[in-house]
Parts: sequence; C-alpha cells; structure tokens
Amino acid sequence: MITARKLLGALALTTAATLTAACGASSDTGASKATDVKLRMTVWTSNEDQLKLFNSIGDAYRAEHPEVSSITFESLPFADYNTTLTTQIAGGNAPDLAWMGDLSRDLIASDALVGLTDQLKATDGWQYDDLVDSATKEFSRDGKLYAYPFSNSPFALYVNTDLLAKAGQKIDPKTLTWDQVAAAGAAVHAKTGKAGFVIRDFDYKSWNTLATVWTGFGGSAWSADGKTCTFDSPEMQRAFTFLHDAAFKTSAMPGPGTKADFFAGDAAFTVAQVSRASLLTGSFKFGLYPLPAGPSGKYAVLGQAGVGVLAASKHPDQATDFLAYLTNPANAAKLAQFFPPPRKSLLTGAKLAENNKKLTAAQLQEVVVDQLPNAVTLPNHTSPAEIAQKGKTALDALWKADADIPTVLKSVCTAIDPILAK
Repeated sequence: MITARKLLGALALTTAATLTAACGASSDTGASKATDVKLRMTVWTSNEDQLKLFNSIGDAYRAEHPEVSSITFESLPFADYNTTLTTQIAGGNAPDLAWMGDLSRDLIASDALVGLTDQLKATDGWQYDDLVDSATKEFSRDGKLYAYPFSNSPFALYVNTDLLAKAGQKIDPKTLTWDQVAAAGAAVHAKTGKAGFVIRDFDYKSWNTLATVWTGFGGSAWSADGKTCTFDSPEMQRAFTFLHDAAFKTSAMPGPGTKADFFAGDAAFTVAQVSRASLLTGSFKFGLYPLPAGPSGKYAVLGQAGVGVLAASKHPDQATDFLAYLTNPANAAKLAQFFPPPRKSLLTGAKLAENNKKLTAAQLQEVVVDQLPNAVTLPNHTSPAEIAQKGKTALDALWKADADIPTVLKSVCTAIDPILAK
C-alpha cells in the first residue's frame, strides 16, 4: 500500500522536476505561443447537470481561445478522490486543474499549486475584491491564493415531511434540537421501517463528517493550533454517546452496514450540504433548515472545496487563464445554482435563487447566507489521508453495541496525536 506520506514526497519531487523542466522549456512559455492545448480538470461530481454546466462553460471558453482544442472534466469517485489525484500527480499524469478539499493544505505546503492572486487581479472584470476573506483563508498562504473556493456550502438538515406525517411526527424548525431529531427519527423507523436520520457520506467510514453533529455538543477533533487531539474530551464523549445510542439503542440512525438514501425517500432526515439539493426529484415533500441545536446551542458547519492549477500541469498558463474564466462573476453566478460562491455580490438569497431550480430565495437565505458568517469548517489538517485512516481504524471499535466509548475515543488520540504533532 502506498502511504499518504510517500505519495506526498513523490508529489513534491514530481512538482520540483516539472517546474525545473518548465523553466528550461521554450515551446510553452506563454498562453499566446501554445497550440492544440488539451486541458484536463479532475472533479468528484458525476452529476449530469453539473457536468453539463462545466462543459458548456468549457465550450464557451474554447470558442474564444482556438489554441485550446479540448477541456475534459474527469470525474473521480469521491471516496478515492484524494488518493487517485495524488497518485496521478506522483506518477507524472497530473491534471491541469483539480478540485480539492482537505488535500489543499498538503498541496499548498508541497508547492504543488500555482499561485493565482496576480493572474486573477489582472483579469479584466474578475473583481478580486469581491471575494469574502473568510472563504479564501483555507486556500491561501502568505497572502497568496492557491485555489479558488468555488463551493462554500453550509451543511443543513433536510426533512422528508411526508415520512414525518406518516409517523405522526411534527417538528418546529425554529426550536429544533438533536434530541428532538433523534426522537422523531426513532418514531419514523418504528412506524414505517424507514431510517430516522442519516449523516450523508458518513457510512461509518468518513468520521470527519460527524463534525456536523459534534460541533453542536462543543466538541472538536483537535485543538485550535492543530497539534493536540481532543477526541477524548467530555464534549466529544457526549456527542459520540448520542450517536452510539441513536445507532444501537433507539434505532434513530441506521447502524453499520445499513444503507439509507434520504433522496430516494429512505430516511426522515439527512445532514448534507446545500449543493445536494440537486438530488431532490420531487417524489416527496421536503423541508430544509439550519442544523439542529446541540447542548452548546446553535451552530453552523461549512464544507469547502477549491479549484486550483497544478504546478505539474503541462500548460499552467492556459490552465490559469481558464480558471479565471470559469470563476469570473458571470460564470460564478451560473455555478451558484450548485455551489455557494465566495463572492459578496452573489451572497444573497435572491441572487442565489436566480439560477437554483430546487430551492427558494428564503431557503437559501436561511441555510446559506445567514449561516456563513459564523460557520466552522470540517476538520482539516496536513496529512489528511493518514489521519483519516488512523482515526477510522481506532473508531471502528466504537460501532459495536457494547463499545466502551471513553476508551475508544482515547485510542483515537493515541493513534493521531503523533501525526498532529509533526
């Protein structure tokens, strides 16, 4: 098995070699001198509507830039995205542009991304000052932006109101708490056989998505400086006790090995990003609300994704120019129907609703615009793949009916503290 550390080392060496070769090359020193340029951008979406939009923007760009003969959007499975992307880079098959989430810190630290600030500021009409500062923080170093934060999507609570009605359950979204969600979810499961609440993409593997719950309990994966594990804190013990009870005592949440897709009508609630609204088919009535309050009160959690240009790209100039086009104000407005943008001018419910076919202006105002100012991001750290795997291995012992929760959470810290301390 190739470890994340070895991949990152190979990535750094590959990047250095590519940059050295680029400095000595004369055939591709500027966008105006290259011909028959083929650009490839990796994404983790396979949504047809999203890919159709990307392709339409790509086609419009190529119409204005005949030197670019093709722009391909390569869909990689979300679960394997980081590993596949890093393997491509280390193997000399780097894409020109790539989406990135928690891999961004490693890519920036390894000088694997092209700095974007100067190009974006110099692009006529791009309006760099329109960017929300808090949105760019995760993708910047020393004042320079290395990835455009194209998606700034707060997590929200989706509710299947048809299932709640069948189970005789009612909720008040203004005063909704996690305990109430669990109670209603257990009632739905008992009455209909459907699932109660589901944390989208968790599936007892991607534990970082549970930050959408534990933040409401005052918990966090590690200290603010990222150097010390805090899984063994009283707050995290309370949060994981809640989740464990929901899975093994009340059946408010599907247990390990049980699949339940909210968007197929299989669950009463799901926690998912606002961008997931594209999966709604109209087969049931739904509500969309901010996350339920936890013992620590109301809170908001944000999932971010950026798009950057790989330093190992064969055509970094053209790739950077296309990124500027893809993210200009007009195209950012189009992308906003799926991905909440980082642009202040677009961050109103009314603006977001202009291109959104699923959600209303009022819903978008409440679950996106009003949540962004105080939202915390999902846990992110250097060496994310190694931390994720070590954490999952330790947490596997928690997903049993007789688990010793405090002991398991301490074992998580034992596993990841050495990585955090690097």
